[in-house]
Amino acid sequence: MGEILASPLAGFALTALVIEMTPGPNMAYLAALSLSQGIRAGLAAVVGVALGLSVYGVAAALGLSAIIDNSPFLYEMLRWGGVAYLLWLAWEAWANEAETSPETADDLNARPWIAFRRGLITNLLNPKAAVFYVAVLPDFVQLGKGPVATQTLMLSAIYVGIATAIHLVIVLLAGRLQGVIATPDKRRTIRRTLALLLAAIAIWFAFSTAR
Repeated sequence: MGEILASPLAGFALTALVIEMTPGPNMAYLAALSLSQGIRAGLAAVVGVALGLSVYGVAAALGLSAIIDNSPFLYEMLRWGGVAYLLWLAWEAWANEAETSPETADDLNARPWIAFRRGLITNLLNPKAAVFYVAVLPDFVQLGKGPVATQTLMLSAIYVGIATAIHLVIVLLAGRLQGVIATPDKRRTIRRTLALLLAAIAIWFAFSTAR
């Protein structure tokens, strides 16, 4: 058991698991989305989130994440962009009556694409993702064991895989609860409660990412 935990890959996987189990914007958004719009939209958002995390993984391999981490302007731009986007999502969830009004086929077909796009944007505007690849991932790169870029991409793939698995569990659990809130009044109440949660997380995000 000790030898397994001593493995850099196993150690990194455990670290990534602990980090991803910590509540944050992704968890709140995916739970809110799946409760209000169902598993299909939630799964589309998971793909968007995974793509956003993968983009930062590739950026880390190319050295771009370090540039973001070392540039106060870029970091703050991403940070406040992420806060503003989360607040906008919270406002839309509060004001939008889509879940309690009749929907057309086009509306239903468009939702997965919208969910995917929002999941992607939420992560691209999250500087903490870039910081993870700069502050945590390099500790598990083994010098002399192969190209650093290749190891970085491999570790990034492990991280994205673990994050995606956790996000899928959240979506599936929230999606199963959707039937419990089948009436318009219940959906409105749940949607607005989750909107307040998203707003609270946006405020927490602003403070937690401050330097």
